[in-house]
Amino acid sequence: MSDPQFPQPPMPGQYPQPGYYPPPKKRKVWPWVLGGFLTAILLLFGGCAALFGSAAHEIAKQENKRTTAAPAGSEVSDGKFSFIVTQVDPPVDVVGTDEFMRRQAQGEFVLVHVTVTNTSSVAQTYFGENQKLIDDQSHVYSNDTTAELNLNKDLATQINPGNKVSVVIAFDVPKGTVATAVEFHDSMLSGGARVALK
Repeated sequence: MSDPQFPQPPMPGQYPQPGYYPPPKKRKVWPWVLGGFLTAILLLFGGCAALFGSAAHEIAKQENKRTTAAPAGSEVSDGKFSFIVTQVDPPVDVVGTDEFMRRQAQGEFVLVHVTVTNTSSVAQTYFGENQKLIDDQSHVYSNDTTAELNLNKDLATQINPGNKVSVVIAFDVPKGTVATAVEFHDSMLSGGARVALK
């Protein structure tokens, strides 16, 4: 016999007993939870992909700007400075006449004469060591600071707003190197601007 406190489910073809309530159907929650979780992950990755894609595009634009050389003789700007190459000397093996100061090249020196103008509203210091030379093989050369001691009054020159200075940048390169461009920087971390030498 059935316990009146716990009515039994009806047998097939019978009416349910009084007080019997069929158990509620269990809803399958996990597909909705899983679907919501997957949607959140997709949105998160989609947002990250869009962010990284935008950042990569901006970096590519800056890289293209930096590595595309302006025509020879052009004035180029980077940060607070503008630069004009006024002359490129034929390669030399030694710079300087003082026996203690003169500098012998490992290969040969390419000497680039430049006018640097402060285009900002505050004083800015120019450093030769921030400048780079590029050859026809896309090799990048740093300057030779010791050689430049023989060519310039100062290694670092503070330039007030609107003023300009003329400097010579020395690059020690292998003999026969074909220099094609200079990459100018107003600071060590700036994007840079290239100008062709020919």
